[in-house]
Amino acid sequence: MGAGRTGMEIRFYHLENATLESALPKLLAKSLERGWRAVVRTRSRERVEALTEHLWTYDDRGFLPHGSAADGHPEQQPVWLTETAENPNGAHVLFLTDGAEADAMESFGLVCRLFDGRDPDSLAAARAAWKRERDAGHALTYWQQGARGWVKKAEAGGAEAGSAGDSAGNDSSAGAPAR
Repeated sequence: MGAGRTGMEIRFYHLENATLESALPKLLAKSLERGWRAVVRTRSRERVEALTEHLWTYDDRGFLPHGSAADGHPEQQPVWLTETAENPNGAHVLFLTDGAEADAMESFGLVCRLFDGRDPDSLAAARAAWKRERDAGHALTYWQQGARGWVKKAEAGGAEAGSAGDSAGNDSSAGAPAR
């Protein structure tokens, strides 16, 4: 979190052109490049297992080091996948996927909500989360997939919102996640 912020930074990533399985490894790799540990929260143990397998095999030139409760030793894992509210690896960033929620986000410096823009329920949940988290005073940024990557479309809740992001095409008049 930047100096002077009253709330944590929360980023909304609107998946339109790619699946979670395509976008998540890139965002996790970027986090690791910055020296950040991460927690990926899903809604079910089965989804944790599927993503765990995917992160081992998504790129035949490498992999993302990660683990889950099935592997143990969370303190040794730079990326921890879970379906529960926890931060056992001391992560800086929390990735919320598949509509997973976070009751307690205070132990994270950054929260990233990834949602499928092609799913009306996911979109409605993202809009509700934007309003709730904006009203709570958090610094919010909304990122939409563009032809060349992520484009920042909106920010709310603080002068520094999104300052650590890969900003391009900021339209500060935009509001919650678009349709």
